[in-house]
Amino acid sequence: MPSFPIVSTGTMIYVLLGLILVLTILIIRLESCLRRLLKGKDAQNLEDTIHDLSKSVSRLTVFQKESTEYLKNIEARLKRSVQSVETIRFNPFKGSGDGGDQSFATVLLSENGDGAIISSLYARDRVSVFSKPINRFIAQYELTEEEKEAIKKAQESLAYETKIK
Repeated sequence: MPSFPIVSTGTMIYVLLGLILVLTILIIRLESCLRRLLKGKDAQNLEDTIHDLSKSVSRLTVFQKESTEYLKNIEARLKRSVQSVETIRFNPFKGSGDGGDQSFATVLLSENGDGAIISSLYARDRVSVFSKPINRFIAQYELTEEEKEAIKKAQESLAYETKIK
């Protein structure tokens, strides 16, 4: 039979009183922490606080969805807007000396290569202006070398901007 040391009753009472004191201190600290947790500006108790937080999270979720849709809409509109503008000035009458570098070809393109090219031919007695639609960097109508050059520069400009992003 194992033998246990015998502890006097007085010692046992002091140990139990010490444990009661430690437990009382722990209960007071726990109650203090619980009061701080339950204290709030608008909420009366923890349940109200959790309910208010739940409502706030729901509102934030709705706001996030609306913001995401709005940004997608803006991104789609931006892709269709004019992203690149290039102008080439030239003299269509190089041999005769008429016109100077008053003629031009200006291209206005979206990120997808859609837009228009506007050309002007200047002569002393008249000015002619032409416009041609561009779809995906390709025109339905025949282009002059200057117009092709303007489209090429606009396409390069768009490619450079895409690399930067």
